[in-house]
Amino acid sequence: MVLSLEHVDLERGGRAVLRDVTISAAAGSITALLGPSGAGKSSVLRCLVRLEEPHAGRVLVDGADVRSLDPCGLRRRVGLVAQAPVMLPGDVRANLTYAAEDLSEAQVRAALDQAELAQAFLARPAAELSGGERARVAIARALVRGPEALLFDEPTAALDPARAAAIAELIRRLAAVGLTIVVTAHDVALVQRLADRAVLLVDGAVVSAGAPAEVVAGWEAEPAWR
Repeated sequence: MVLSLEHVDLERGGRAVLRDVTISAAAGSITALLGPSGAGKSSVLRCLVRLEEPHAGRVLVDGADVRSLDPCGLRRRVGLVAQAPVMLPGDVRANLTYAAEDLSEAQVRAALDQAELAQAFLARPAAELSGGERARVAIARALVRGPEALLFDEPTAALDPARAAAIAELIRRLAAVGLTIVVTAHDVALVQRLADRAVLLVDGAVVSAGAPAEVVAGWEAEPAWR
């Protein structure tokens, strides 16, 4: 699946959040959106799943304008993993099957496998999970419908270095089996280790895009951006 924004403008409360943003994420690749807080990284993800509507420009999924797609169908194809995923009441199984009671047992167990969690986790109370376990359950919840792309909003921000590295490796393995991945980050080490391509956003606009090492070097050369 190819995900694209073409000349997207987005306003919120009369303020420009995205300004003439053009970004493309290739199928089976990891694209990292780098930039300071408030740069518009999360807004790009929200536009891709129609949680926000641009005021100008187009958002495309495999060349189709997302406005022509059923929102629920779109969100089954493009999963979003939030920065601080909320665990719903009950056990892990309840979290995976919430609002999706037609899921088969095979689908539930396959999603758990993809998130590299033991099957015994299905009966674990969600409230008792560690931060790293919650992150994996959130990934399993996004995977349970068999998406073609996954969007991660600062997936390692609240984790210690060991758990962050494990989640980064999981994301890399998901891309290796064909999922298109878009990750927001302000951690340059994560971007360089994980991404195939990086895009630097500052004040809602694309400043540079290309090889992660080159984009990170430009970011680090401008202290005012951080």
